[in-house]
Amino acid sequence: MDTAAAEWTTEREGEPVRRAGRRFAAWCAGLLLAAVSVVVGCRVADSDGFTPVPQVLAFLPWLLAPAGLALLLALLGRWRLGMIWALVVLGLLAWFIEPYGKTDEPGGTPVAEFRVLTSNVEFGRGTGSLVPEIRRHRPDLVFVEECEYTCQARLKQDFGTDYPYRQAVAAGGSHGSIILSRFPLRGTAGVTGTMGMPGAVAEVRGHAVRLQLAHPMPPLPGQVDLWRRELGRLRDAAAARTPMILAGDFNASQDHAAFRRILDTGLRDAARLTGHPRTPSWPARTAPTFGTQIDHVLVSRDFSATSAHFLDLTDTDHRALLVDLTLHRRG
Repeated sequence: MDTAAAEWTTEREGEPVRRAGRRFAAWCAGLLLAAVSVVVGCRVADSDGFTPVPQVLAFLPWLLAPAGLALLLALLGRWRLGMIWALVVLGLLAWFIEPYGKTDEPGGTPVAEFRVLTSNVEFGRGTGSLVPEIRRHRPDLVFVEECEYTCQARLKQDFGTDYPYRQAVAAGGSHGSIILSRFPLRGTAGVTGTMGMPGAVAEVRGHAVRLQLAHPMPPLPGQVDLWRRELGRLRDAAAARTPMILAGDFNASQDHAAFRRILDTGLRDAARLTGHPRTPSWPARTAPTFGTQIDHVLVSRDFSATSAHFLDLTDTDHRALLVDLTLHRRG
């Protein structure tokens, strides 16, 4: 009798501890779900929100981890509302992780096949590792972001004969950029931005193709509006109904509304067309295990893509992107 009473007393004494543990688990689940829900809510509303939402949206698929942890904590805390909340958030994340944009194939006769490479060389430091990749893969068009004075001089010295045509914004630091081409180029005004975004028209086997390098400002705290405006200018450039290649470091992923507006003009993401919609390109130090895809080659419906490869370079925080394209004659 005394033993049973002692066990009953011990159980009653332990009950407050268990209740406190469950409350703590429920509170932790609620905090995690609240934070994740703000980001997911902006995605549902087709908005990039405000800092830190744009920065976190770039890593949207990774929010599955805190949302899954919140579900586990809700289960441990026996918080039914939290369980339902977590399941809804996980369901929305799974829905939005699906690739965005059109993938229909172009009509018309294939008229030219060529290769495009884009690379951010981080203040020119990655130029030395980019040069052998250009020699190895021999792309027909090369878009290089953050190619400052020494980078442009190196590329001219090493590839002046192989790439006789170029369009550049000569500047220091992250502001310089260049397009190298085996095809004849006619320079255009490009897109106005804080960093250089040159444009050109290439004559590809007798067909005019608009080229535009993309390098808008990143969504840094306090500069999100500038980032939106510069992506909006790229969207305006993409709206023209002509064969076009828009390539570079967009500082945006498909989970950003400002980038999806560019895709809504009808451009296709070459990486997605070849089965790599979420292969990370930045930061290179942790990719491909962890990261986000902010380097893109976008093409108008005049093109099909047959392959895409992300190349690891040294001395730069971006991976280069190499794609094989086919130009089709409409109709």
